[in-house]
Amino acid sequence: MAQYIIEGEQELSGEIKVAGAKNAALKILAAAILLDDKCTITNVPQIEDINRMIELLQDLGANVSFSGSTIEIDTKEINKTTLDTDLTHRLRSSIMLAGPLLARFGKITMVHPGGCIIGQRPIDFYISGFTALGAKLKDEKESYSFKTDKLIGTKIILPRISVTVTESLMMAACKAQGTTTIINAAMEPEIKALANFLNSCGAKITGAGTPEMTIEGVESLTGGTYNIIPDRLETGSFVVMGLITGSEIKITNCNPNHLQTELLMLEKAGAKLEIGKDYIITKKSKIKATSITTHEYPGFATDLQPLFTVLMTQAEGQTLIHEAVYEGRLFYTDKLNIMGANITMCDPHRVIVNGPTRLYGRTLEGPDLRAGMALVLAGLVAEGQTIIGNVYQIERGYENLTERLTKLGVKITRQD
Repeated sequence: MAQYIIEGEQELSGEIKVAGAKNAALKILAAAILLDDKCTITNVPQIEDINRMIELLQDLGANVSFSGSTIEIDTKEINKTTLDTDLTHRLRSSIMLAGPLLARFGKITMVHPGGCIIGQRPIDFYISGFTALGAKLKDEKESYSFKTDKLIGTKIILPRISVTVTESLMMAACKAQGTTTIINAAMEPEIKALANFLNSCGAKITGAGTPEMTIEGVESLTGGTYNIIPDRLETGSFVVMGLITGSEIKITNCNPNHLQTELLMLEKAGAKLEIGKDYIITKKSKIKATSITTHEYPGFATDLQPLFTVLMTQAEGQTLIHEAVYEGRLFYTDKLNIMGANITMCDPHRVIVNGPTRLYGRTLEGPDLRAGMALVLAGLVAEGQTIIGNVYQIERGYENLTERLTKLGVKITRQD
């Protein structure tokens, strides 16, 4: 199993370019199933999750070619509607193929999707949403099967905000008969990006990025070209990296407007930032304890909570981190304590961080994508050498990480 070897106590300098948004690219690739013609997607991040999505599409019969960050996809020859079991187990976003396949072929069979283990992630909202659109579920011991003669537009009220459910129902409704309204829809920038892509192909979606979306079904969707938006989570990770190492680095090709709450909280914590239209420069800052509560967009992103928590281990004072989205997402803090942090778990949703504390290099396993990246940042300021295993999880969401960090002066190597 591959691992990262990091030499700690490093100060960085230079520029780092943000890649395309993982959570936009995955959904737009899935949406290609709805199109009558091939499409070209640019600024696609070169990460493991994208590789798994491509493999799933190819297994279904799609023709996919890619060069660097550009992908051409033609789904006209898709000839099956059952998702590969092994690939589905490895990719949470495999669930995003359900809506498009159901809309195009009237059926889909799949096992429960995989991904990061960060709490309960049931698919009951998908089931109720597809059922409301007219699909029938056959729930077998090892898989789920949906079938429908025709999806019919309807009003769907989501009991709880969910990004992927909002996106799945939006894609399915694009080819439903009539009009679908989604109430309590998620508002993330990636949802608006998906809607913009679909609208550029002929869909009729309004209200994306607001709590109420309307989708008027259409008979067909054409192909086209679309450029993936910058990854706000990678942007936030690099901002924290600059701050925790006391470094001046410039994060380019980003959209600071997608991180307004996170940047506000960082500035409240004492972060000195120069924020431009498409860049952020971190300055050497004295960080003070600042409590946060995660929330759906435009609140503080749950995916950036582990990075902020690591930063708070170096802050002056006591911080309450309230993870309100996923239970169990804070269990990685035990690994930070092994490195020397002083973090007390109050319950599965809350921890108290006492800082600043000196961190020491250790050999650890990355538990999931964002917590794994948090351990990388901890290793940058730790005394001695940090070895992080299970880096596949990190590489699911960060493109060419060791190469890009090395250009900033990070002493990091990847060992197979």
